[in-house]
Amino acid sequence: MTILLKLLQESILGSFQELMGNKLRAILSVLGVTIGIFCIIAVFSAVDSLEKNVRNSFEKLGENVIYIQKFPWTEDPRMNWFKYFRRPTTTYNEFKLLQEKVSSAEAVAIMVIKNGRKVKHQSYLVEDVDLFAVTHDYYRIKDFEFEDGRYFSSSESHRGSRVAVIGSNIASELFPNQKQIVGRSIKFLDRELTITGVLKKEGEDIIGFSSDNNIYVPYNFVKTVMNLDGVTVEPFIAIKAKENVSQDEMMDEVRGFMRSIRKLKPLEDDNFSLNQLSIISSALTAVFSVINFAGLLIGLFSILVGGFGIANIMFVSVKERTNLIGIKKALGAKQSFILLEFLIEAIMLCLLGGLLGVALVYGGSRVWEALRHSWDIAFYIQLSMKNVYIGLILSVGIGILAGFIPALTASRMKPVDAIRG
Repeated sequence: MTILLKLLQESILGSFQELMGNKLRAILSVLGVTIGIFCIIAVFSAVDSLEKNVRNSFEKLGENVIYIQKFPWTEDPRMNWFKYFRRPTTTYNEFKLLQEKVSSAEAVAIMVIKNGRKVKHQSYLVEDVDLFAVTHDYYRIKDFEFEDGRYFSSSESHRGSRVAVIGSNIASELFPNQKQIVGRSIKFLDRELTITGVLKKEGEDIIGFSSDNNIYVPYNFVKTVMNLDGVTVEPFIAIKAKENVSQDEMMDEVRGFMRSIRKLKPLEDDNFSLNQLSIISSALTAVFSVINFAGLLIGLFSILVGGFGIANIMFVSVKERTNLIGIKKALGAKQSFILLEFLIEAIMLCLLGGLLGVALVYGGSRVWEALRHSWDIAFYIQLSMKNVYIGLILSVGIGILAGFIPALTASRMKPVDAIRG
C-alpha cells in the first residue's frame, strides 16, 4: 500500500513536471480532453435540465390527471380530423355525473380556455389575456401559489359569481405601484368582476406556459355571457386520481362511466379521448435520449482527439526518460511498477483536462443562472453530480486508453538497452 501511494505521488509530480517543462505541448494536449469533456457534460447537463424544466412545466398542469376531450394526443389530429370533429363535445352534465360516480377521483373539473381576451381597469388595458373558465375543484388539480388573496369559493363557483383570480402580469399592468389589489374591480367580458386573488409571478417556462397572463373565473359565470356549447368552444374535463390510485385504474373506471353516459354499445369505439401527460412525457424521453446520444458522439470525437494528444505526450515522455527507466529496472524495478507509473501519469493528465471541462460547464451554468434572473427566464441549467461523475470516469477511461501502449512500451524495455538510450 505504501509503495502504491509513493508511486501515485511520483506519477502526480511527474505529470505536473511534464506540464511545467513542456507547457505549450501539454496544455494543447490536455485542451483536447477539456473540450471533449466540456461538450459531453454540457450536452448532458443541458438535456437533463431541459427534461426537468419540461416535466416541471407539465407538473404545473397537475400530476396523475386525465383529460377528457374530442381529440387524442397520441396522433396528429389532422390525420383523422373529421372523425374526431364529429365526436360530441364534453358537457357540464357529463362533468356532474363523473363527479358523482368516479370513486377513484380526488377532483373533477370542467374548463374552457379562450385566448386573446381583454381586461380593463379605468384607463388601463391588458390585451392577449388567457381566459380559464373553471369549476371549483380545479384548484385541487393545479396548485396555485398566491401573492395575495384566495381562490374563489365553492358557493361563488356554483352561483357563477362575478369574481376572478388574476396573474401577476395582469395585476402589475392594471394596478401599477398599488399594493392593495384584492377586492378591486376589473372589467372583463363586458362585466364588472371582483378580484379575489393575485397569483405569484412564475415567469414563462420552457413550453411557454405561465399563469402570469391568465385570468381564472367561475365556469358558471362564463356560461351566462358566452355560449360554451358552440362549435368554436370545446370544454374538457380534467380528473385527478386519488393518492393511492394508479392512473390506469382510474382511466378504466372513467372509460366505463363515459361509455355508459353516452350509451355506447359494447362493440362501438369510444367517441371521446382520454389524454394524460405521460403520453407527452414518454415521447419526450425518446427525444431526450436521441439528443443525449448525439451529444455523447460529438464529445467522444473531441475526447479521442485529446486522447491522441495525451498518447503523443506519453510517447515523448517515455523517450525522454529512457535512461531513467533503464536505471530503475537495473535497480530492480518491476515491469508493473514502470507500467503503473506511466499509466497513472496519463490518467492524471486526462483527469486535469476533465476537471477543467467540468469547471467550464459549472462556470457557464452559474453565468446563465445570473443572466436568466435578470432577463426573467424560467429555464435553468443545473450541473448534477451524476454528470460530474460521468465526466471524471470518461477522463480516467481515456487516460487508460491513451497511456496504456506508451506505458507498456516503457515497462518492456531492457535495462541495458534503456541505459544506452
